[in-house]
Amino acid sequence: MNKELARELISAGVHFGHAASRWNPKMAPYIFGKRGMIHIVNVKETLKGVLIAKKLVASIVASGKDVVFVGTKRQAQKGVQAAAEACGMHYVSERWLGGTLTNFRTIRSRVQRLEELEGMVASGQMESESKKQGSRLKRELKKITENLGGIRKMSRVPGAVVVIDARKEYIALREARKLGIVTIGVIDTDADPDTVDVAIPANDDSLKAIEIIMNELAEAVAEGKTMVKPEDLSLQARQPRQRSRRRVLASAGEGGEGEEHVAEAADAAQAETAQ
Repeated sequence: MNKELARELISAGVHFGHAASRWNPKMAPYIFGKRGMIHIVNVKETLKGVLIAKKLVASIVASGKDVVFVGTKRQAQKGVQAAAEACGMHYVSERWLGGTLTNFRTIRSRVQRLEELEGMVASGQMESESKKQGSRLKRELKKITENLGGIRKMSRVPGAVVVIDARKEYIALREARKLGIVTIGVIDTDADPDTVDVAIPANDDSLKAIEIIMNELAEAVAEGKTMVKPEDLSLQARQPRQRSRRRVLASAGEGGEGEEHVAEAADAAQAETAQ
């Protein structure tokens, strides 16, 4: 299974990083070498990151929490939306509005406004408005749908945030870190791995690579939904856990339940890759 996934990732060009002149030195542990002026990502590290992320996502979903997929760059929009819809989770593919997590109450009020406008369309009330007013309401409806359509069913703060390109989605990562939410990021060689809890080093400009990784995480969500035993997880969380010696994936979200999930997922993934 892991070998097949590695082949798919390599054929998708997941190992091609950015120009060597644009690299972030913190990405050195994830870089295999340099070809010409391009850094080559170590696919073993990519595979390890995917496995850790899958274990983590399944654990979080099993505990009854949701996951938000975020990818607003053009190359990631379709893959993020398709994966989120396939597993019944939330997504942001157009624009991350500042305060989506930290000012959640206001965001929910905008979702209520969206439902109000859709009700006006369904009842025919919008068509009965004047031409100018009707045009203004339609523009508002379109704007809110684009920005919040993917998280309209998110009634509470999620348990994890998955982002494509940590550099571009830095606002989402800052908000998640402030609230202690677990973060998973697909990061290229120019990114800072310390901004996420679980780093998946990969070419974040490859449509196919993004699609493969998102599909793997969507499968993990589906698996987590079948592991419905939150009471067992809470009992495990109370037991003392030996600290893993894995390479530090990030300094974000230190302490608390999020770190427990990350440590457990990393240990399980490392055991699987060792087989």
